[in-house]
Amino acid sequence: MKAAELFVRSLENEGVEYIFGIPGEENLDVMDALLDSDIKFITTRHEQGAAFMADVYGRLTGRAGVCLATLGPGATNLITGVADANMDHAPLVAIAGQASTNRLHKESHQVLDLEAMFLPITKYSTRIVGPEAITEIVRKAFKVAQTEKTGACFIEFPENIAEMEIDDSPLYVKHAIPPEPAAEQIERAAAIISKAANPIILAGNGVVRAKASHSLADFAETLGIPVANTFMAKGVIPFRHPMALGSVGLQANDYISSGFANADVIICIGYDMVEYHPYLWHPSRNHTIIHIDATHAEVDAYYSVILGVIGNINLSLNRIAAISTPHKNKAMRTLRDSIIKDMNQHQDDVEFPIKPQKIIWDLRTAMDLKDIVICDVGAHKMWVSRMFRCEHPNTCIISNGFASMGIAVPGAIAAKLAHPEQNIVAVTGDAGFLMNSQEIETAMRLNIAIVILIWNDASYGLIEWKQQSQFGRTSNVKFTNPDFVQYAQSFGAHGVKIERTQQLMPELQAALARDTVTIIDCPVDYRENLKLTEILGQLTSAN
Repeated sequence: MKAAELFVRSLENEGVEYIFGIPGEENLDVMDALLDSDIKFITTRHEQGAAFMADVYGRLTGRAGVCLATLGPGATNLITGVADANMDHAPLVAIAGQASTNRLHKESHQVLDLEAMFLPITKYSTRIVGPEAITEIVRKAFKVAQTEKTGACFIEFPENIAEMEIDDSPLYVKHAIPPEPAAEQIERAAAIISKAANPIILAGNGVVRAKASHSLADFAETLGIPVANTFMAKGVIPFRHPMALGSVGLQANDYISSGFANADVIICIGYDMVEYHPYLWHPSRNHTIIHIDATHAEVDAYYSVILGVIGNINLSLNRIAAISTPHKNKAMRTLRDSIIKDMNQHQDDVEFPIKPQKIIWDLRTAMDLKDIVICDVGAHKMWVSRMFRCEHPNTCIISNGFASMGIAVPGAIAAKLAHPEQNIVAVTGDAGFLMNSQEIETAMRLNIAIVILIWNDASYGLIEWKQQSQFGRTSNVKFTNPDFVQYAQSFGAHGVKIERTQQLMPELQAALARDTVTIIDCPVDYRENLKLTEILGQLTSAN
């Protein structure tokens, strides 16, 4: 068979369902081989959109999402989405065609050293230099991408190698299993937790990846220890859980930050430092930190771990809970009450433009608890992270490692492919929306029904918020928008402009019931941003 056919068979062997991408001259053989495959190729309108789709697909399924581009500009267009997946620890395998190997050593049309270019933003980057290496390279790329901490891998496939003949078959697929935690670490952790006066848990996205949410909830309830989650771990403990504090990382003096300041032992579970740096929640550097994860802790002056419990997170939590003394945390109720009061404060608000709190209240009310929000990056991300209640993991997807604008629309398409039975809402600012709005055509072509809720403030709202907070004035953040209703209609989608606050809830409900793409243009009153800053202090630099 051709090397390209073996390559596709190797992808099938890894269980690949979809490849997101754009065909090009240097991947012609792969594209032709896909016609005889069960893998569905999702033709996108921009390679960045393809990479974001693979990113979100990988995060939601735990299996590496796959994106494909041609050489040169096609490959460089993948970079932002690939970097996002790598820093958000979403499993992804990116593939790019390349010129023939006989012209890679010299200046040549569209030729860049893609292997070197992707090396700093992936866990593994390689070039196929002969057809006999294909099965090993594909197996290694998927193994590395899907092993903790999960991330992105890159394969460069020269066109002359793809045309060569080869007689080979894919390698046996074996998924890595995290080891059992050491008994000595379990016993030491239990002893420290039992003696703690005021422990608190910081739960990260690693708990979601480990499918350890139930174990975390049981651990917190059994031991009476409150749980704050990072933005990317929303839903890792149900908000209705009595020990749930909600998301941490928005403001310097947020309610939950006081919980960390008053704690003597901080238990970090599945915590990714890239998302929320420890100098923001551990500035004193004098607390006792226990690190529970599948991998060892990063070295950082503000993250001095006294004990690492390394291995299967489910086993670690269950075994520590079984031999630890429970706590009665009296400060917990005050923190929870403050957060819930904030969430409920504007549920009946009718002022227009609509307050962020009201938009989120209506969105949460309109959606089923297992429906999925894909949140873009901007001022709205701050409000979604703080106010959107989650009862299940992976029901609110936020990029907060690389935190790239433009992820919501393509990410929502991937989410619907991964979970067709659930409603999907892309929550985005007007700026982030237009960065990848071309993928609306992809959704319409594939009959993928999603809702796109645009928070319209005609500004780069998060930067404006920070400029106003820091300097008292703004600099070059304003712009104009198209008519989003007409824009939606030009794709054949349904468009709605919210003109009064009472209109939002019924329009959301109608959009969720509609079997097509619906774009909702929702004017937002971001004067609430500075009010929040006045109450709770500066936005943290992590966001």
